[in-house]
Amino acid sequence: MLAGPGPAAPYADPLWYSRESSLYYNVSHERLGREIRAYVDEFIAPFADEWEKDGYVSAEALQRHAMRGYAAVSIFPLSPEHVPLDIPLPGDGKDRISGVIWGLSCGNSIGCPPVLNYGTPEQKAQFLPDVYASRSKFCLGITEPNAGSDVAGIKTTAERKGDVYVVNGAKKWITNGIYADWCTAAVRTGGSGKGGISALIIPLKARGVTRKKMQNSGVNASSTYIEFDDAEVLIANLLGNENEGFEIVISDFNHERIWLATTSLRLARVCAEDSYNYAIECEVFGKKLYGSQVIRAKLSSIGRQIDPASAYMEQLVYWMMVAHRDQNPKLRKIRHHQMGGLIANLKVMAGRVLENVTHEAQQVLGGTGYNRAGKGARVEQISRDVRVMGVGGGSDEILTELALNQEVRFLSAMAKL
Repeated sequence: MLAGPGPAAPYADPLWYSRESSLYYNVSHERLGREIRAYVDEFIAPFADEWEKDGYVSAEALQRHAMRGYAAVSIFPLSPEHVPLDIPLPGDGKDRISGVIWGLSCGNSIGCPPVLNYGTPEQKAQFLPDVYASRSKFCLGITEPNAGSDVAGIKTTAERKGDVYVVNGAKKWITNGIYADWCTAAVRTGGSGKGGISALIIPLKARGVTRKKMQNSGVNASSTYIEFDDAEVLIANLLGNENEGFEIVISDFNHERIWLATTSLRLARVCAEDSYNYAIECEVFGKKLYGSQVIRAKLSSIGRQIDPASAYMEQLVYWMMVAHRDQNPKLRKIRHHQMGGLIANLKVMAGRVLENVTHEAQQVLGGTGYNRAGKGARVEQISRDVRVMGVGGGSDEILTELALNQEVRFLSAMAKL
């Protein structure tokens, strides 16, 4: 029997934690889940509020995170030097902490895969070992002041002069950019549209690069504004071929959106746990809050939203791993493309589940859920972070259109076989 590490609150953990079997998990996942939960409880949760207020995660915490292997497993696909994991348990465990969790390894998780998937052997040897050891950090630079979900519309330019590119422009809302060493950036080296985009690894400590911490409504330990003013980057830092970088910079969107969905659903479970525990302890009008049918209906509704979305997420992650194991690189790429629309829909679904669940949890908690301290502190934090889930990785409006179009295209192609 699988015996998960979670608390005894309805919907606070995935069903496999308390049931006798699972299609996807085994005893090794159980052991890993317990290890991650203990790690988070000892080394992250007690300091999360301090890091969020300071706007950064301590260097000691980042080093410990790397030494335990969590920095490495945040990057998909995993390098051959590390043991493969099929299900996103590290995310499901550590994402119980909102806000600062983005500061631990999120930049690497989205900035490194283009290097891992498209870099030359020399580039991989230069950059990846230091990332796995937490000696350096990456971020992904796509979004600009006037270009977000429209990746083909980016304006930052890279003009080739001798053995360097001279980069000018700006990137905005860059996760972990404030303390990253390298930025895997989308830059314009050619004409308009996606055909003029290249992928360039930009050193963020180079002359001509300035960074400013952005103050957003949530996720305080993360967001950055980066400006490039005649910043010089070696030609050797080009990923792939010039003007062929569009596919490279968007290649990790499936993984990023899976991560966002996993995070949303785990945070929704945090809301379920804290609102339930409050309801069984708090007394209102002479009886426990849980004794109210209205409150129980809210808690039940929370479960009806979280568990189906989690089942869909697990199925898609399983399909992703099956696709990744395909020995034919061309077929592997096709399989991942075929899943793009499904994963886009998952990301939208999970974000909306979190938004709804956070609202219901705050209604159960009342004023306690509006306080940054005490029993409602975690839910209050999530209420400030939740909006990024509907925008980050592609806005809901863009992704719902993408999801339908890709599924229609896929079924039309299947009909012709």
